[in-house]
Amino acid sequence: MHTRTEQQAPAPASDLAYDLRHHGDAEVRDGSLTDLAVNVRTGTPPQWLRDEIAASLGTLAAYPDGRAARAAVAARHGVGPERVLLTAGAAEAFVLLARALDVRQPVVVHPQFTEPEAALRDAGHTVRRALLRAADGFRLDPSTVPDTADLVVMGNPTNPTSVLHPADAVAELARSGRVLVVDEAFMDAVPGERESLAGRTDVPGLVVLRSLTKTWGLAGLRIGYVLADPAVIALLERAQPLWPVSAPALAAASACMRAAALAEAEAAARRYGEDRAHLVAGLRKFDEVSVVGEPAGPFVLLRHPRAADVRERLRDAGFAVRRGDTFPGLGAEWLRIAVRDRGTTDRFLRALAGAGVR
Repeated sequence: MHTRTEQQAPAPASDLAYDLRHHGDAEVRDGSLTDLAVNVRTGTPPQWLRDEIAASLGTLAAYPDGRAARAAVAARHGVGPERVLLTAGAAEAFVLLARALDVRQPVVVHPQFTEPEAALRDAGHTVRRALLRAADGFRLDPSTVPDTADLVVMGNPTNPTSVLHPADAVAELARSGRVLVVDEAFMDAVPGERESLAGRTDVPGLVVLRSLTKTWGLAGLRIGYVLADPAVIALLERAQPLWPVSAPALAAASACMRAAALAEAEAAARRYGEDRAHLVAGLRKFDEVSVVGEPAGPFVLLRHPRAADVRERLRDAGFAVRRGDTFPGLGAEWLRIAVRDRGTTDRFLRALAGAGVR
């Protein structure tokens, strides 16, 4: 595990040993475990959203028309439709950015979601890493990003650390000639979406990515969007295949932008905060467990000296948690735990004690 803040360029072969394509769903594919590995809100999608999606099925004979959904996203963030691009999940946006942008020195701020780096590497880029330190609580230090970087990618709040970085610190990474990509896939799980840069038009080169997967339980539908300068949007749109977002996904996007849906998401974010506090309080009763900082996302990153063994014992007890050693900057002593309701958390904490954690 890297223990100091550094930028690596180019990445040595050992860095490529990280499994950048490992995701939490791999931990629960047999369906027999209580899922604490995937960060999708439980009990979703809600029935009203299922009904909206089902109602769209009558339009499947026609090619999808994204104008209404695009306008709804634009109105939700107070920008013009020309600043919005609908995508087949945020993952498609990472691929479009990697393939469409003419950049020479991309930097990814780690630890974070690994798909952006994987997409850049697949597109032939040499990726440099800015590694944040556990000793600093993985908080952003803009000075760790080299001045020569013409593309910077980071998450806020960051997966897997659950750190919510100040918007001003993130915006400090922007400058003329640089594209700053901020993955805000979990921002709607933060009450008030504080520290969000979505809708900002005064930050040069800013690209904000959003996903409807996490709060609304739409991982299988694939819907997200990009907010950026119209010139960047046009460039990415030209790189997309025709009709990239299905009619049901467009219906879901429009529905999730309505005032009632936004109010529901805000209420869910507040419940996340309460349930997360309960989880963190329980974890901090274990002497061998350390929790990173003050988590702000719907998940918690913890450290345990025998995390790999604990993870296997938890599986035997019926719980799936996310291994941390596939994230650059982390190692085998890290685990990510999804926030769940108090009953599930209490059962998990008992299982953790039963796994020999003191």
